Amino acid sequence: MRSDAPALTEKLATMQPSQVPFTHWMLESVLEPDACDALLEWEPGEEARAGDVGGRRETRNKSRVFVDAATRARDARLDRMARQFDSEHARKVFKDVCGAKLEDSALRLELCLDTDGFWLEPHTDIGAKRLTLLISLSTNDKNGTWGTDLMTPDGESAVRASGAFNSGVLFIPSDKTWHGFVKRPIEGTRRTLIVNFVDPAWRAVHELAFGPRAASPSA
Repeated sequence: MRSDAPALTEKLATMQPSQVPFTHWMLESVLEPDACDALLEWEPGEEARAGDVGGRRETRNKSRVFVDAATRARDARLDRMARQFDSEHARKVFKDVCGAKLEDSALRLELCLDTDGFWLEPHTDIGAKRLTLLISLSTNDKNGTWGTDLMTPDGESAVRASGAFNSGVLFIPSDKTWHGFVKRPIEGTRRTLIVNFVDPAWRAVHELAFGPRAASPSA
């Protein structure tokens, strides 16, 4: 495995995506062990835990937490993880294998801590998001039932991603990529890392791992 890119890039290069209900990649062992350890050890406080958010994470914007410059400075493991995702090799794989258009996009990494009562309404991530990767990091999801629901346009869950530890689902946002989280019991905390690449229209630059990214001259 290349040391400058996340392990999942090698796996992606050999995988065929699933097509139901839309094009997506189901992944296992997404993050390196030290990144997993760092994300499990990170306890940003009770205010970061979210129960019923009314189906939208935006209702708690002030309490959301990100792998930003300050987080990278305090934990070398998270800094390494962010640099791997942001590497030119990783961007090339996401482009060549998944069709992501990342030339001027910036990396955004959000740690989510969901508790009982949490649910997410069907949405597509279209707009400023160029790539979405949802990584499950719950150690107490014994049956792997807390994964993201991939949905039909009418909001029915067609495929449920695994909630198994360090598994993930990746897709390129489009008008077909309906997903959410059907309300179901959560015992303890559902821990997830959301990996996005966002375009220059993203206004909340404080959420970005390295700040906005300028387009390359050849882009």
